[in-house]
Amino acid sequence: MNDVRIDEERRLAQVIERLERNLRDTEHRLQDYQRDIQEQKSYLWEARDEMDHVEKIATRESIDQAMKAGEMLVDKRTRLAKIRRSPYFGRFDFQRHDDDGPRSFYIGVHHFHDDERGEAVVHDWRAPVASLFYDYETGPGRHDSPEGPVEGEIHVKRQFRIAGDRIELMIDSSVHVVDDVLQEELGRASDEGMKQIVATIQRDQNAIIRDDETRELIIQGVAGSGKTSIALHRIAYLLYRFKDTLSSDDILIISPNRVFSDYIANVLPELGEETVREVSMEDVAETLLEGRYRFESFFEQTNALLERDDPEKRRRLTVKAGPAFLKQLKEYSLHVERNRFVGEDVWLSGRLVPGFLFEELFEKQGRALPIDERLKRVAEMAEKKVGVQYHYELTVEDRRKLKDAVRGMHHESTLRETYKRFFEWLGEPELFRPASRGRLEYADVFPLIYLKMRLHGIRSPYRDIKHLVIDEMQDYTPVQYAVLGRLFDCRKTILGDAWQSVNPYNASTAEQIEAALPAASAVTLNKSYRSSWEIARFAQRISPNPELEVIERHGEEPRVIPVKSAREEIEQLAEMIDSFHDSDHNSLAVITRTQRQARRLAEALAEKHPNVRLLDGETTHLGNGVLVCTAHLAKGLEFDWVIVPQATAKNYATPMDRNLLYVACTRAMHRLALTHQGLVASFIEPREA
Repeated sequence: MNDVRIDEERRLAQVIERLERNLRDTEHRLQDYQRDIQEQKSYLWEARDEMDHVEKIATRESIDQAMKAGEMLVDKRTRLAKIRRSPYFGRFDFQRHDDDGPRSFYIGVHHFHDDERGEAVVHDWRAPVASLFYDYETGPGRHDSPEGPVEGEIHVKRQFRIAGDRIELMIDSSVHVVDDVLQEELGRASDEGMKQIVATIQRDQNAIIRDDETRELIIQGVAGSGKTSIALHRIAYLLYRFKDTLSSDDILIISPNRVFSDYIANVLPELGEETVREVSMEDVAETLLEGRYRFESFFEQTNALLERDDPEKRRRLTVKAGPAFLKQLKEYSLHVERNRFVGEDVWLSGRLVPGFLFEELFEKQGRALPIDERLKRVAEMAEKKVGVQYHYELTVEDRRKLKDAVRGMHHESTLRETYKRFFEWLGEPELFRPASRGRLEYADVFPLIYLKMRLHGIRSPYRDIKHLVIDEMQDYTPVQYAVLGRLFDCRKTILGDAWQSVNPYNASTAEQIEAALPAASAVTLNKSYRSSWEIARFAQRISPNPELEVIERHGEEPRVIPVKSAREEIEQLAEMIDSFHDSDHNSLAVITRTQRQARRLAEALAEKHPNVRLLDGETTHLGNGVLVCTAHLAKGLEFDWVIVPQATAKNYATPMDRNLLYVACTRAMHRLALTHQGLVASFIEPREA
């Protein structure tokens, strides 16, 4: 093994030397381009009076070409510098059936081609041949290629962790070596944002990432299964696979909140791709409603439910989250459609245009058209009918009269009033209630948009999107999926966990999501990588999932700590924060049930720990250190340490509370503690501190 390590260290030194040589060459070429551009600009300025028009154009085009070539060299220099920090992470030796001997392939985050020797030194993890590293152990293997399937034998499989000039870790095995490195990585402290996982991609994850055929893919993954990371790596793979037809500008991610957007922002750049646009469902709603309607956010709706027990609000949300509600809304839109345009007879210069003709013409217009456009077309077609029927060309006065008459046949209130009447049509007017300050409840926003689409038509502002990623799929209702289906006629990756809904009254089950997307294919990820064995098992007692599999990485048992008073609870939290600051870990989250609790705790802790940060619905940056937030905002995030204060039977009592407690506990990677004054939540089996 020592000889093998010496050979690999020698090989690493050679790769680094070649990288540095290519870096120097790129730098020299870049300087040449900069010098050439400056000389051409100087010449263009100094000889401007002597040059004719054609020569000026040619010189400007030459400058533009040199600048584009220079920009490409800058990108290459940046990529080579990234590769230099950690050139590769894996190696396998593969012998094709028609070859005399095996060939060594080194796999890295980025491709490295030695321009001086015309040789591929490191292969991109997304290259077809790299699938051998993820999908096979030593023995028979097969990968795709432009010429077709290639079969052969894998003789060596090896994994590295390289930092700079050093091999920090090297594992050589005939078994799945990625598992060993995975354990090493899972035991590390968290980073400020989500990390790329190319060195530890598992076989089932790799199959999802490299799926380039499924048009709509649903990823149902348990807490800590890496589903969001997998979705981002899938995007990076598709950008590589379809580089000629797909760019970062063609992709949109619907994220749950601004903090989560910040948390995942570095993944694609680390993989060598541009960041993609991210929006929230509230952003989508604001765009479609053109700012004409004020509404509460999903965060505000969830927090309102937690702050005040309101059975009527729960019922409103539950009804509007069901598949039956979408069906009723569709039926109502047809009812409004049939009754909002009533044809009337119109006399034009003694010639009759019957009312039924106007109704026929209105029905022929596409419902996706805005109503003004439909009415305009009805008037134009009626004019043509008059011309054909009576051989009569309408006067200017006739045309004006016809247009006014057609507009008068259309009877419709404002969109909000039409939507409000929907509940009267249902016989349940109490289901429509404004939120605070006269705003729409969040649960009414997308039904209103759906009605607008059906009655007025909406020209999608997202027509250029070729791939849509929807995260936290369980938080969206059938109506929201119906709206998204009309807006985005493109490939989709939809991911989430039906077990992690923070608002069960306004959520969808996995079955409902699949019903809303009947053409989609679904995959399930049951293996959890985030939390230690002890933390994962503790969370399972809160919300059992018989299909969940836990990676056996052991750590400290979670602590359930009783306290005698609110002051003692704050002191306990402060002591744990002190211990955290003395540790090698980077992030600690104090996760509460409500935003009010989070604010009060942050204020109390700030007396001793002024750097404690409070997250709310407007927070845009996560960062490391100690923070206080709700379980709602913590979804999708992970922390080295998690503390759940006020874990009492009174604070966590309902099915919604159970979900929140489960989400809070499953954010912890290495340590978990819960404190309670009085009876502990019934979802928790008490243990001694």
